[in-house]
Amino acid sequence: MSSEKRNLIGVQSCKHENYQPVGAFKVRGGINLISQLSPDERARGVIAVSTGNHGQSVAYAARLFGVKARIVVPEGANPGKVAAMQAMGAEVIFHGAIYDDAQLHCEALVREHGYRYIHSGNEPLLIAGVATETLEMLEDEPALEVIIVPIGGGSGASGTCIVTRTLNPSIRVIGVQAEASPSAYESWQQGRLIETTNRTMAEGLATGRAFELPQEIMRQMLHEFMLVSEEEIMQAMVWLLERAHTLAEGAGAASLAAAYRLRNELQGKKVGIVCSGGNASLEQLKRVLAFAGG
Repeated sequence: MSSEKRNLIGVQSCKHENYQPVGAFKVRGGINLISQLSPDERARGVIAVSTGNHGQSVAYAARLFGVKARIVVPEGANPGKVAAMQAMGAEVIFHGAIYDDAQLHCEALVREHGYRYIHSGNEPLLIAGVATETLEMLEDEPALEVIIVPIGGGSGASGTCIVTRTLNPSIRVIGVQAEASPSAYESWQQGRLIETTNRTMAEGLATGRAFELPQEIMRQMLHEFMLVSEEEIMQAMVWLLERAHTLAEGAGAASLAAAYRLRNELQGKKVGIVCSGGNASLEQLKRVLAFAGG
C-alpha cells in the first residue's frame, strides 16, 4: 500500500488484481474451473458471456489447458478486452446491445451445440478460485478489520465473504456497486433477484440481472452494501493514476471510491480494498481525464 493512499483514506492494504495476466482478478476463477473440467467437457469446448474480464479469464485458462473457448459479448464491448480475448485464441461472438442480450444468445448456443457454459457468477469453482485473492490479502495483512470489494455479479465478494467468515468472522466485508447499475445491490436489499437498468461506464460492475449463487452467499455473509456514483468512480480512477501511479478500470477503482466516502467512519480501522482490474479502454480514459481537467 502506497503512503499516498494511506494518507488519503487510511487504507492499509490494496490488492492490485489489475496486475494479473489478464489485468483482472477473474483469471483466478477461470484457471481453477477449467483445470477441473471433465474430458467430455474439454472435448465439447466452453462458452461464456462477458463484458470483458470474465471472457478474458476464460480465454486465458482455455488456452492454458488446450480447450476451445467461445465468448459472447455485446456489440459495444470494450475493444481492448475483445482484442485480448481474440489474441488468446478465443472465438468472439458479438450479439445485442447490452450484456443481457448477449447472455440470452449464449444460452441459446449452449442448447444448440452442447458447449460447457461458464457462468460469470453461478459457478462454485469460479468463486473458489477468485477467493484466493482474499487469502493472499490476509496472509499479507492478517490484522485487517475491514475489506471493501467491488461487486458486479458478486463472485469476488462471495469469495471474500467465505474466506473471512472461515478465517476471521470479525472482519467487516463491504460491497460496492455503481448507482447506474444496481441490480446486485437491489437484489441483496430486497432478498430476491432484481433486474435493473444498466448504464454505468464501469463494465466490471455492469450487470443488469443479479446472479443466484453469489446473492445467496452475500445475503448470509456480506455485512454492508453501498452504491457509488459515476463521478466518485472517476475521481477514484484519477487518484489511483496520480497518487499510486496505477491504472484501474472503473470497477477496480470502486473500492477506493467507497473507502473515501466512508473515510470518517473507518478512521482508525485497518482497511483493505480490492482493485479488481485495470482494463480501462482509451475512450474511458479520455472521459476520466476530461473529468479530471474539470
